[in-house]
Amino acid sequence: MNYDILLTFVLATAALAISPGPDNIFVLIQSITNGKKYGIATVAGLMTGCLVHATLLAFGVSAIIKQNPNLFFVIKLFGAIYLVYLAYKVFRSSDHLEISNSGVNKKSLGALYKQGFIMNVLNPKVTIFFLAFFPGFLFSNYINIVVQFYVLAGIFILVSFTIFSAIAILSGTISKYINEHGQLGKVLKWLQIFVFVGIAVYLLISDK
Repeated sequence: MNYDILLTFVLATAALAISPGPDNIFVLIQSITNGKKYGIATVAGLMTGCLVHATLLAFGVSAIIKQNPNLFFVIKLFGAIYLVYLAYKVFRSSDHLEISNSGVNKKSLGALYKQGFIMNVLNPKVTIFFLAFFPGFLFSNYINIVVQFYVLAGIFILVSFTIFSAIAILSGTISKYINEHGQLGKVLKWLQIFVFVGIAVYLLISDK
């Protein structure tokens, strides 16, 4: 096992979880509107949905690699291009951040868990992102590829759940700080760009 690869994966996942995106913004707004435990229920739904995408990826990609190992480079190249594309989209987007819960209806714990799960499972962009992100972080030449994908998925879910739950718990403080510090949006925007481009470069230069 290459623990350096796993550590890099943990750091990359943490940076992505911290960077503002539709999922953590959704968690933040639900936490402000409904309460902290409702935000955590939303997080649980989102992370459960990740398991579905991880399963599709684990068995699908592993089968492709076994049939034609040369396709692994093509998959990594696709991943790098897609991540650079995401960085470009962030670059073209506004760096203005303003958190508001106006017009958001209150929901039950079960409803928020279900909504988090459905919005994740039915989002094809999550599968595409996993396909771009995970293959470059396979960490062993001896462990079954399916097992490695599940290990990476477990790490991704654990790190993301921890950070998203912290966002839910600190929602009031975070939203107030974001609204009072307009320049934070620019910092977080460039953090996203740096992370996406950094992972893309890593995918291209890694020898796995």
